[in-house]
Amino acid sequence: MSDEMLLYEKRDDGVALITLNRPARLNALLPEMGDLMSDLFDDAEADEAVRCVALTGAGRAFTAGGDVKAMAEDRDLASGGAANSIDELARNLADWGWKVSGRLYNMPKPTVALVNGFAMGAGMSMALACDIRICSSQAKFGTAFRNVALSGDFGGSWFLPRIAGHAVASELYLTGEIIDADRALALGLANHVVPHEEFMDAGLEFCAQIAAGPPLAMGRMKLNLQRSDSLSLREALLAEAMHHTLSSHDEDHASATQAFVKKETPVFRGR
Repeated sequence: MSDEMLLYEKRDDGVALITLNRPARLNALLPEMGDLMSDLFDDAEADEAVRCVALTGAGRAFTAGGDVKAMAEDRDLASGGAANSIDELARNLADWGWKVSGRLYNMPKPTVALVNGFAMGAGMSMALACDIRICSSQAKFGTAFRNVALSGDFGGSWFLPRIAGHAVASELYLTGEIIDADRALALGLANHVVPHEEFMDAGLEFCAQIAAGPPLAMGRMKLNLQRSDSLSLREALLAEAMHHTLSSHDEDHASATQAFVKKETPVFRGR
């Protein structure tokens, strides 16, 4: 196993796979990982050959969230590192969360969390920041903050109510309950649950199917969905119409309609 905290693989099928790689610590997060992940997101976003970004963890966990052992030795680590004031600590933590959860959510390409095991605290927030979550049957989710007397970070309190509703979010935060993959599926946190022994192959196959789609149109789909909460129906219709019209002038649309008529499989080139 590599001693790098993050592994990065750009696959021939258009999937960029980022693996959190601290398995002995359940892939617990350290502040320096924020910049490292942001750099990988920059690379994936800029590379036209990358059509889908997948995030997973090595070993038994997706990520257990913040490194509690390190926090016990340095209280400031819970807020992203040393600083001169509470305000600065808070800004550091918000910046760290933006470099990870913010980038996953705002990535113009589809993002998929391949949740192989424990997704706790900030790790749950990161999974929720992705567009889609494919879960192993061994996956477990928990906000976890209650157990260490913290209130939450990395956007979980923003993502969870939008995905599962305010009542479910309140219960999971206030009780600290750990839920299994089937419960996550029932609550809408997981899109699919796959037997663990088949999980990685099935997850990457799913990502490859996403990557085969039209990248420009899919980026606009993401924008439509993300903005829907803040728009009136009339505003959403106008935004949809603009994106739909832009897509209708893409080369991908023209070639796809021709392929449809000929009963062929379209090949999307992102133009």
